[in-house]
Amino acid sequence: MLSVQRMTPFFTKQEDFRLRLVFAYQYFSIIKGGEVFQFVPTEGKEIVINLKSLQVENLGEIFVFQRGSRFLRLPLYQLLLISDLHKHLNTMLEGRINPNKDTNVPEEVIIESDHLITTLENENRIRMIDYALETDDLSLFHKLTEGMQEI
Repeated sequence: MLSVQRMTPFFTKQEDFRLRLVFAYQYFSIIKGGEVFQFVPTEGKEIVINLKSLQVENLGEIFVFQRGSRFLRLPLYQLLLISDLHKHLNTMLEGRINPNKDTNVPEEVIIESDHLITTLENENRIRMIDYALETDDLSLFHKLTEGMQEI
């Protein structure tokens, strides 16, 4: 199994619903068998992600990694299968995706759901206080009742 040591795009560009991540030397490296292989942009150098479906669109792109005189040529689909690349892509996408962007959720619904969540959290806190009293856990009781004046 391969693991990604470093994956920092040299350049990113968002075009409508596609995100292009372009990589260069020293911005992308993998570990195979305890050895670090550096990305070499001789063939493929970008990952294109569809932001609507969250799918990688250019799975056939060939990425080349080098260590000394040895080269690894890996198609992007194989790199996704045998490494933890998807975790790094998810981290990069976290700030790019707005869950309310296309859904047009009315503001009243958002306010009501926030109120409902707060109510449920307060009810859970009261249940936890009851539990702390039943089990004679004074430290938990004091932790839970510290902020009760705000409720």
